[in-house]
Amino acid sequence: MKHIIILGDGMADLPVERLGGKTLLQYAHKPMMDLLAREGRCGRLVTVPEGFPPGSEVANTAILGYDLNKVYEGRGPLEAASIGYEMADDDFAIRCNIISLADGKIITHNGGNLETEDARVLIDHLNEKLSKPINEREGCERVKFITGIQYRHLLVIKGGSKHIICAPPHDHPNEEWRELLVRPEENAPIEKGRLTPQETASLINEMILKSQDILAKHPFNIERQKHGIRQANSIWPWSGGYRPSMQTLMQQYPEIKSGTVISAVDLIRGIGHYAGLKIVEVEGATGLADTNYEGKAQAAIDALRNDDFVFVHVEASDEAGHDGDLDLKLKTIEYLDQRLIAPIYKEVGTWNAPVCIAVLPDHLTPVEQRIHVGQPVPFLFWYRGIEPDETQKYDEVSCVCGSYGLLRLNEFMQELMKIE
Repeated sequence: MKHIIILGDGMADLPVERLGGKTLLQYAHKPMMDLLAREGRCGRLVTVPEGFPPGSEVANTAILGYDLNKVYEGRGPLEAASIGYEMADDDFAIRCNIISLADGKIITHNGGNLETEDARVLIDHLNEKLSKPINEREGCERVKFITGIQYRHLLVIKGGSKHIICAPPHDHPNEEWRELLVRPEENAPIEKGRLTPQETASLINEMILKSQDILAKHPFNIERQKHGIRQANSIWPWSGGYRPSMQTLMQQYPEIKSGTVISAVDLIRGIGHYAGLKIVEVEGATGLADTNYEGKAQAAIDALRNDDFVFVHVEASDEAGHDGDLDLKLKTIEYLDQRLIAPIYKEVGTWNAPVCIAVLPDHLTPVEQRIHVGQPVPFLFWYRGIEPDETQKYDEVSCVCGSYGLLRLNEFMQELMKIE
């Protein structure tokens, strides 16, 4: 049995009054997901362990069956792996958004939907202005910025401490940014050869403040200001850590001989890298609602011909949720259903080799809250010949009665691997 996980990031939601008290999955036109639920078996999954933030780095790692208490090091190291930056033992890598500030508040976590080509110019400029040598004799850089995708970038601090508290910018829209600056953890350990947590926090806060002056004066933002467009006018580092130590999926699950990850997001590619999965890039994959759904579907089909495990991640619903855009989030759910899931289902249904399709989100990103919420998410399993349960639709409410009940964390992969 081959297995494919199709993950709509942040797709789940809470009841919305404007939709008659329905969630977006209940309201959206998604005949393919409903068909798979009706012909398959459903349940709900706790994707966020107690004590962890409900972020995609946590939830996707847990969905793939990893124990977060053993492998979690934050987003930074995962995105470093995807970008191709090989972390040294003394590196501290932290995700670095370019965000939009106005009137002392965080307006958006994405720099006004910044494009990668524009971001690269800004990151190069920040490196020129903010990179600091450890000492003049060695000429080594204490900090450096590495370009990622769109607004998502990387900051590497040589000898930085991970024992700091950072605020994810997507969790704090329209909040005062000064109240959210980095601070050290209470009673944090002092590690030999590294900056103290207080020194690390102070260094990052200093760079945040300096970046605002540097970016405000950049021609890119001056031009945006003239046209009344949101400026990409501050860095915002968050979710950092050291080089992680993870077994591959093939080591954890002998049923998997080879696998592929398909995503437009560095974070997911980084998880895939450490999980031992091949990374497939799809032309036109953006991480937004305009992503190339058909291209991702074809890439998944091609991967399934050779591999026995494929993980397809689509970011669009999460971004729409963070923007609070109800209509757009509904469209992203419907696009996923018709433009990605439908062609995969149609193709694998003709194969002699059986394929199990799993569909789920990683967490909730409610449009009316615009932040991640760590409640259980609905999931479905489908393959030709499966004995269906009583579930008739795929949504947060219907899946409560699914035959799998409520699973927790690595139980999802354990159940998936039982399907042979």
